[in-house]
Amino acid sequence: MSARIAFGLLSLLAGMLQGSEDYPSKPVRIIEPFGAGGGPDLISRVISPKLTELWGQPVTVENHPGAGSTAAPALVSKSPADGYTLLVNTSAQPYSAALLKNLPYDPLNDFIPVAPLTSQPYVLVASTSSGITSVRDLIAAARAKPGELRFGSAGIGTGTHLGAENFNLEAGIKAVHMPGDTMPKAIADTVGGRTTYLISPVSYAEADIRAGRLRALGVTTKRRSPLLPEVPTIAEAGVAEFDDPIWYGVWVHAGTPAEVVDKLATDIARVLAAPDIRDWLAKHGADPMRMTQPEFARFVQSESESAARIIKAAGIKRQ
Repeated sequence: MSARIAFGLLSLLAGMLQGSEDYPSKPVRIIEPFGAGGGPDLISRVISPKLTELWGQPVTVENHPGAGSTAAPALVSKSPADGYTLLVNTSAQPYSAALLKNLPYDPLNDFIPVAPLTSQPYVLVASTSSGITSVRDLIAAARAKPGELRFGSAGIGTGTHLGAENFNLEAGIKAVHMPGDTMPKAIADTVGGRTTYLISPVSYAEADIRAGRLRALGVTTKRRSPLLPEVPTIAEAGVAEFDDPIWYGVWVHAGTPAEVVDKLATDIARVLAAPDIRDWLAKHGADPMRMTQPEFARFVQSESESAARIIKAAGIKRQ
């Protein structure tokens, strides 16, 4: 190797290390896929001011819903691998890897899992017009008309889709999936009676539940939600041991320097540990998730494998 080439390689390495040490030296964008008012949007807007304060750089949140909640990951997959464009997503990120084969990105290999954020319940809701008032009512109606009831979701491969498929399996029922393009569209379809039931993040369904447009049948975790304390768990309501929370995390484009990934993971965990953030999470029915970056990466992989098992058991073909 010539001295000139060796010097060039050393200069490149020094530049990379210096860039990592200085991170962040410019504004950071958080991209989320579900739209304003959803869980990823809310948690992003809570942690972004804390990260801004910690880093001395603006951290902004951008909503990029659409394409069955895959528009935002597609955008991040095309961004520079430098840590300045973060993806905040749900369990939909690993789930889509198990079901969707024609995405413009690889949900697992094109991203690095950085840090978990929170987990919380979904809520199983039915259209008020359906007359269904309980989990047992829903199961009875589905068994009376196998394959005729319709259920909604925010898109194929999302947590709302796989959560409902898991419920159907555990309840021993068959129904037709009618995906929406966004979570608000899925909610509107159920409110309007175009679908009979839906598993939704509480933040999206709560207003329609309070207004009587949707009936809350059960939450998907082993304990009740403080946001809907009167609503039983699905396990309490008749599907024993059912437990299927929604969770949120942060990803970056694959190839982002390890030093940047480590700093992001450390600083996000630090922000989540702040007393005011913990209080906000408790008020909104969310539990902080505590994992190291390698632990979160293994968790994401295991969630994709769990989704694959649900997909196989439900007889769903990869899309």
